Amino acid sequence: MTEEKNNLSHVRLTLKRSQDFALDVDITPAPSGVTVLFGPSGCGKTTILRSVAGLERAKGEVRIAGETWQDDSRKIFVPTWKRPLGYVFQGASLFPHMTADENIRFGLRYARGRGTTEERISEAVELLGLGKLLDHRPSELSGGEQQRVAIARALVLNPKILLMDEPLSALDWERRAEIIPWIARIRDEQSLPILYVTHSADELAKLANEVVLIEQGKVRASGSVEKMLPLVRSPLTLTEEPEFLVKGSVTERDEKYGLAKVGLPGGVGSLWVQDKGLPTGSPVRVTVLERDVSLAVIPPEATSIQNTIPAVIESIEGVSVSQVRVTLRAGDQVLASRITRRSCDKLELKVGLPVFAQLKSAAIKP
Repeated sequence: MTEEKNNLSHVRLTLKRSQDFALDVDITPAPSGVTVLFGPSGCGKTTILRSVAGLERAKGEVRIAGETWQDDSRKIFVPTWKRPLGYVFQGASLFPHMTADENIRFGLRYARGRGTTEERISEAVELLGLGKLLDHRPSELSGGEQQRVAIARALVLNPKILLMDEPLSALDWERRAEIIPWIARIRDEQSLPILYVTHSADELAKLANEVVLIEQGKVRASGSVEKMLPLVRSPLTLTEEPEFLVKGSVTERDEKYGLAKVGLPGGVGSLWVQDKGLPTGSPVRVTVLERDVSLAVIPPEATSIQNTIPAVIESIEGVSVSQVRVTLRAGDQVLASRITRRSCDKLELKVGLPVFAQLKSAAIKP
């Protein structure tokens, strides 16, 4: 296996499968955190993941964390079993006769699992909250619990990269909401690149650091999740309403009302959101529909809306005959509000004007 002088990852692949589909991509996954491959079904996302794993033989180059796994120009191709990777499929694919603990340890008998310690196993079990489930067989676990076992099985291999192929697609919405915080915890606590395939804009908003938008086998656009979220809410997801992402951390919990206070970076404000049980200091991402943000030019008083954030108007863009999209900045946080043109004119809104953004707690999606 050839070692590179740096820890950069690079994936350049071409593959002609038929007259109707050809893959041609050049991707640089983030060195840590989640790089989401996003796009409609059949656009080539899973083919990219399988090619990185060596399960599919596309032409080109695959370099992960400084290790070259494929380089056709130098006739290098490392077989899958020699690639230090973890792969999480759509289904958990657990052995039904084994306990959760036995499933987690299964891959350690092979070369890719060498070097794993009991400390690493314990870390993965704790990271995914599996301590009380180790003696259970798959039939005794929920779908979300089974998938957490599958993720732990991948993590204990000490992978250079974690590949996740629509890991939540087989789960109902309640189970998806249950497992997303565990994946987010891996993203935040493990210095590990994660290549994550999905066509769910909600998963993207909750998990991505970087986004690669794939269409018909090609990279249409790429960038940070903040930059890309408005784009993926366009023709690919016409049924979903425009929303934006807010990042912060838990600063306070109100158990009486089931709410958590999320402080925004730079001390520009805070939001009360539904309490998901995260301890104080935990990083949080929430999404807000643009239509659920109202604007005021003077500090609002005696209102049921608990979240008011001072901001400055960055742009005003017409989106229809009757509506405009107002982009706001509060410190490093970008917000957006979709209001009527009539309201915009009545308030005399303009670029550079200080305003107060009001967000309903009940409308914020944690």
